[in-house]
Amino acid sequence: MNFQPVIGIEIHVELKTDSKMFSRGPVTFGLMPNTQTVHYDFGFPGVMPIVNKRAVEFGIQVAKALNMNISRTLYFDRKNYFYSDLPKGYQITQQDHPIGYDGYLEIEIDGETKHIGIERAHLEEDTAKQIHFGDMTLVDYNRAGTPLIEIVSKPELRTGEEAAKYVEGIREIVTYLGVSDGKMEEGNLRCDVNISLMPYGSKVFGTKVEIKNLNSIANVKAALDYEISRQAEILLSGGVIEQETRRYDETKKQTVLMRKKTNAVDYKYFREPNIKPIDLSEGFINKVVASMQKLPNEYRSELKKLKLSSYEIEELIRNKNFVTYYISVVNSGCKDPKLLWNYLMVDVLSYLNKNEITLEDLKFSSKSLGTLINMITDKKINSKQAKEILEKMVESGKGPEELQKELGLEQVNDVGELQAIVDSVLKENQQSIDDYHAGKDRALGYIVGQVMKASHGKANPAMAKEMILKVIDK
Repeated sequence: MNFQPVIGIEIHVELKTDSKMFSRGPVTFGLMPNTQTVHYDFGFPGVMPIVNKRAVEFGIQVAKALNMNISRTLYFDRKNYFYSDLPKGYQITQQDHPIGYDGYLEIEIDGETKHIGIERAHLEEDTAKQIHFGDMTLVDYNRAGTPLIEIVSKPELRTGEEAAKYVEGIREIVTYLGVSDGKMEEGNLRCDVNISLMPYGSKVFGTKVEIKNLNSIANVKAALDYEISRQAEILLSGGVIEQETRRYDETKKQTVLMRKKTNAVDYKYFREPNIKPIDLSEGFINKVVASMQKLPNEYRSELKKLKLSSYEIEELIRNKNFVTYYISVVNSGCKDPKLLWNYLMVDVLSYLNKNEITLEDLKFSSKSLGTLINMITDKKINSKQAKEILEKMVESGKGPEELQKELGLEQVNDVGELQAIVDSVLKENQQSIDDYHAGKDRALGYIVGQVMKASHGKANPAMAKEMILKVIDK
């Protein structure tokens, strides 16, 4: 390719507060339209804004997590424009003095770390939601006034993959902080991206195109990959890129024109007259920062010390609940973190998915899972018995030691008892012994399997294998 993509991203994050940004209206999702509202949400005459303290605290935490400078005074501004989803005719935002500014996020691309600059993060109120039916549009005001923090990157992203990693990094941070659910499918986190191309070696940016409302991380990458190809084809054929707004059509796998842009919109910003500047004391900011929940990279460092692979760590990190659950099991005294990962991320996760439930719905405690892993490690049960016990644990909630007795799954570790079983099996399988001596490795596995069968699955397989080899290797 002859061109260098230049990409910037605006991410709108809905904050997980109980009430709205400037009113006591409740923050909810999925309820009957226009039932979660107060007078302020409809822009009735005389309504006055009151700043949500919790939203400010969340804004400070996001700014800190993104290595930003935190403003010591809160200012709010009016952004004036008319649209059907904006009943007041203006939006209260932070134009000139964002709560956070000049930060960065680190992403990893091909094993290398890259800093992506972040210009600003500002607090504002969300608009109402438009619902389109053919040639008719309905407006649901439940969302109107929901607290948002908008995070604006510097134009330092260069590929669709980098952009996807950046959005995923932001999503991780806001969900781990607990300030947002980060569910793009529910609109908790929404992305607008700006993309232009410039010749390699040039420092002059090209004409940018905006892609609105990308609703998944996969679509961020797909939309940018398509748009880079589209713009390059136009430029290489001697055409000109026009400033416009597009959307991504998942069915067509391409961006589609929404509207042309001729001039920049003048929103006539001015200071919000009904909210005085609010000074934030150092004590208040320090207290908010001290209350922050652990960030993803802190968990990554903790998991690395447990000797998990990069793949295992990233699979856990995908879901904060799994990370905290996993660490709680380790801290309960689990002796084998690698084995624990296998049981949690394979067996337990499979059960959760099959039954459409969460970790919180499990009947047994996290400590019980640690006890089960220790029973395997201490050779009190084998892996087959462990899976049988785990199946009963998820059904009954009983502990593994209790179930081991109920199911009669005590592993045979007694040397004399196990030797008798081994001798009996070897006596009846001379052909397998001959096959082993002839270099057929499978024969040994077959003999071990016969010992397990003869012991009704109770034999310690490692001990059985060792005893078998002592006899047949003579």
